[in-house]
This record gives sequence, structure tokens and C-alpha cells, in this order.
Amino acid sequence: MLYSIVEMQRAAMMPWRVAVNFQRALLANPLNPIAQTPFGRNLSAASDLFEAMTRRYEKPAWRIESTVINGIKVPVTIETVWSSAWCSLVHFKRDKQALAEARGPDWVEPRVLIAAPLSGHFATLLRGTVEAFIQDHDVYITDWHDARDVPIGMGRFDLDDYIEHIREMLKHVGPKAHVVAVCQPGPPVLAAIALMAEDKDPALPASMTYMGSPIDARCSPTVTNKLAEEKPFTWFESKMIQTVPPIFPGAFRRVYPGFVQLASFMQMNMDRHIDAHRDFFNHLVAGDGDEAEKHREFYDEYLAVLDLSEEFYLQTIQKVFQEYHLPRGILMCRDRLVKPELIKTVALMTVEGEKDDISGIGQTQAAHDICTGIPKKMRYDYVQEGVGHYGVFNGRRFKSEIYPRQKQFIRTYFSADKERQFLAGG
Repeated sequence: MLYSIVEMQRAAMMPWRVAVNFQRALLANPLNPIAQTPFGRNLSAASDLFEAMTRRYEKPAWRIESTVINGIKVPVTIETVWSSAWCSLVHFKRDKQALAEARGPDWVEPRVLIAAPLSGHFATLLRGTVEAFIQDHDVYITDWHDARDVPIGMGRFDLDDYIEHIREMLKHVGPKAHVVAVCQPGPPVLAAIALMAEDKDPALPASMTYMGSPIDARCSPTVTNKLAEEKPFTWFESKMIQTVPPIFPGAFRRVYPGFVQLASFMQMNMDRHIDAHRDFFNHLVAGDGDEAEKHREFYDEYLAVLDLSEEFYLQTIQKVFQEYHLPRGILMCRDRLVKPELIKTVALMTVEGEKDDISGIGQTQAAHDICTGIPKKMRYDYVQEGVGHYGVFNGRRFKSEIYPRQKQFIRTYFSADKERQFLAGG
């Protein structure tokens, strides 16, 4: 019912949006005598703010067309190399000729699979992460689909399906790759690698990195963790799940709507968001286009959200945030017990943010406690001072302090000879 109400509200706003957009066009006309008056600038800024606050934010574009390596511009082509109804495996393919010019003809680089969160935002939220990694790695990323766009005839998608998707994508990327799981994917990615280790899967990666992940949500519980603990499971079933309206391809599918997740995130830092929009208005009035554009770029990404399937969301709440199946050693996947202790040849790195208010300190470090089969010399833990959750994988401190450590960690467990053999089909 809530989903339908939200869509009706959007429809009701359309006449107002048409009027405001017409007003914006008039005020943008340089021949309009009031356009550059204080009244005109305030009215134009108010129109822009109204448009931004009432728009439906669609999935953003990647906007990654090239990277610079050793001073040479290397074109990047974005390709979908594997897909299912629920996810696309996206490859950021760099131009071979330009790459050879920048690195040398015999240079080979590690293949990296970035496991993006399936927690409300699109994979493009990791644009900054990808931009850092493609300078030194052959990068792939999991691009999860919006559940509202998946026809109900395509069936269910649960936590076990997620784990199996990770395994399938690792097989496509190839053996001895390097996995970087950002936030939510931590537990299912670790589970997938544990199952691969038990099966002696030839596609087993060489290393795995977990960044701000709730491996054990019992450690340093945050507001988000406490909400999951305090509310009974039936509350999440009855309050958080909605039915997709008929206007979408996934009509009648039961989902956890992205707008509900977004409202929760916004509520956690409401004062900051109000201040940001007030500053946006003031920048527009003052004609400070650069600062206004920075605001647009951030919120175009932040306000674009996707829905999660009912079964995936509820199983994540139950198994990760309420009953802690993975750290307790009771996580099952398709009737198989997940055994992290069987991972012995995959190097492990964990990254946390000192001020992370989503995954508290210790939640990601817990991976070291449960992966007891990995030798200590193959484990590395890093806590970045002064950053919150978003800063763990994006921003200035990520690029200058976190990423260089990840790059070095991956290089430590990378074999150029084996990579050449893989690329040659051997």
C-alpha cells in the first residue's frame, strides 16, 4: 500500500513539476529582465531546489570514459560480460594499445572483482572506488538489478542465490583473481569463497578484502545494528515489505523498497542533509556553479535507490543482523554448512573506518577470527583514522591512504607469470 501511495504522490506532483520547469526555463533566458535581479536569482534557486527534491532519481551512468596511467590517457570501455535476471558483471576494459604504451607491452595486472553492496544504492555509488582501482588493475564489478524491474515470473532471489551469483561471477573472472567486498556483501562473499575452498574450485581467488563489512554485527553495534536487534523479525516482515505497483516490470513482486532504506539513511543525518540543501540554494543564488554542481553530483547518486527482493532482505536481517549465522558457525547455503576455517590459500585483508556509524569497529576484523585456516602472515588489518562508512571506500583519504595499502596487498599475492598463463588460455 505504501509503495502505491508514494507513486500516487509522485504523479500528483507532476503538474507542479511542469510549472516549475517552465519557470526555470523563463528565468534561464538571458533576455528576461528579472533573471539577474535578487528576486529573480532567489526564484530561480527555489525552482532548482524544488525540482531536485521532487525528481525520481534513476540509475546514474558510470561516467568513466578513461583513466590516466603514467601520464598517458587510457580509454575505458564498459562492457557487460555476464548477466542474470538479478545482476550484471561489468568489466571496465582498458584500451590495450594505450595500456601497452603506458605500462609496456609485457605488463600484466591483477584481475579484481569488486562486490558492490545490494543494500539500496546502485553499484555506481562505488564510482570513486572503481576510478582508483582501474589505474592498476583489470576491474570487474557486480552491478545488481532493481528488484522492481525483475518480472515476477523470473522467480525468487534470496541470500543463497546471492552466494551462488558470486561464485558464478568469480568463475567468469577466472582463477587467482582478487575480491574486494564493500560493506553488505562481506558475509555472503566470504561464504561463497569458503564453499569454493571446500570444493577445491579452480576459480578460487588469490586474495579477499572486506571493507566496512558486517562480518560479525555483534561487535561495536551501531544504531543500525541496534534497530535490527531490538525489533522482532515479524516487525520487519510486516512493516518493511511492500508490493511493487503495476506500473513497473516487477509488478506484484514483494520487495524492500529503496525509498524506505533511503529514508532511514537520511534520518540518521537529517541535519547534515538540511544544511547541504540550504547551502545548495545559497550557492545557486550567489551564482557559484561549481559548488552547486558538486551538490548535484553527490545527491544524483545518493538519492538514486533500488529495491531488494523480500526474501533476500529478510534473510539478511535474520541471518546477518539478528542471529549472526556466519560468526557463530551455523550459516547454511543450499543445505550445506559454510566453513570459513577451510579457507587456507586465500590472503585476507580487512579495512575499517574509525568513525564508521554503519559497521562499527571490529565487525569487519571478525573475519580474521573465523578464517582460522589462513596463516597469520597472509592476513592484514587496517583501520583508517578520521573516516566514516562512506570514507572507507571513497573520497580523499581512501585514495591517498586506504587504496595504496590495498594495491600493495593485492600485489603481494599476484603472480605475473600465472596471469600471463591465464591470459594465454593455459
